[in-house]
Amino acid sequence: MAAKNSRKSVWRRALNHQPPSPETEPEPDPSSPASAETPEPGSVVQAVLYQDGIRVSSPATLAETYRELREKPAGMAWIGLARPTESELLSLAAEFDLHPLSVEDAMEAHQRPKLERYGETLFVVLRAARYLDAPEEVDFGELHVFVGPDFVITVRHGAAPDLSAVRRRMEESTDLLKLGPEAVLYAILDAVVDGYVPVVSGVQNDIDEIETEVFGGDPEVSRRIYELSREMVEFQRATRPLVGMLHGLMAGFAKYGTDEELQRYLRDVADHVTHTSERVDGFRQALTEILTVNTTLVTQQQNAEMRALAEAGFEQNEEIKKISSWAAILFAPTLVGTVYGMNFDHMPELHWVFGYPFAIALMAAVCTSLYVIFKRRDWL
Repeated sequence: MAAKNSRKSVWRRALNHQPPSPETEPEPDPSSPASAETPEPGSVVQAVLYQDGIRVSSPATLAETYRELREKPAGMAWIGLARPTESELLSLAAEFDLHPLSVEDAMEAHQRPKLERYGETLFVVLRAARYLDAPEEVDFGELHVFVGPDFVITVRHGAAPDLSAVRRRMEESTDLLKLGPEAVLYAILDAVVDGYVPVVSGVQNDIDEIETEVFGGDPEVSRRIYELSREMVEFQRATRPLVGMLHGLMAGFAKYGTDEELQRYLRDVADHVTHTSERVDGFRQALTEILTVNTTLVTQQQNAEMRALAEAGFEQNEEIKKISSWAAILFAPTLVGTVYGMNFDHMPELHWVFGYPFAIALMAAVCTSLYVIFKRRDWL
């Protein structure tokens, strides 16, 4: 118990606006307006104390958890929170001597996957993922894990992962849970990485559908390719840093005396995440190639449409040429007939004996000349 009470350090004093401890918190004034308000529900999903790998209690509040953990020097607390309030995180930071920078990251969320060691406390940020079948999209969540000598604190931002299943599995494996907080961390890592498997399957199915839509000429496929490519960028940001994090943990096996069973456990998780990361990289490359093929097919389709329009315009132009040529040919005799059809007494060749044959011959000559000219120019 003395060791746990000595966990307080300069980092605890560095935290500002610490909430008063439950033992010293003043009683609320019933007449105060604030006491009349309904308090907001806590964000503690579950707090459990274990001893030798067996659950011994499930405190209802953080204050009870602190008290019972102090009473059990050989115990371990596993506290799960979902979108906690600032006061709750500050309370945990004061009790377990959490570094202010890690607490600030847990408050703000939207962090990249990383692993930081602050003295005896390990701070891990993970990006979980799950595939939603109905909208056919990937939903990402964020998980922050504090691992200390006798505690594990999980701060979840998002629906994934399902840590209740991890807790049940660990409680069924008492030999593994007996290894302490480090075993819980590896179980959480395994759950996050296993959660990537259905996401990979769902994305693979989406890519197969997109390939069919691309060659089927679906005009909406470009949008779907773009949206899935953005999801793959997020997926890369979740998996790629995790590879280095796990290798960093493996590099510290000897230094921190990690149990051999946990070493095998972590190596297996590292293999899975490496495989997943490679698949995600392949997905992004495949989507880039599909987008290129789709752009090419769209361009070809546009070129074919432009060519069809040009051919239609050319055929229309040919018809116009023919119509214009025949109109010119027919216009020549009409012009001659119109001139000679005017009723004027004083008009050249009006009473000429050869006037009619001359007019007919002139019409024929003009029409023949125009026909030959248009024929040579391929207008007819």
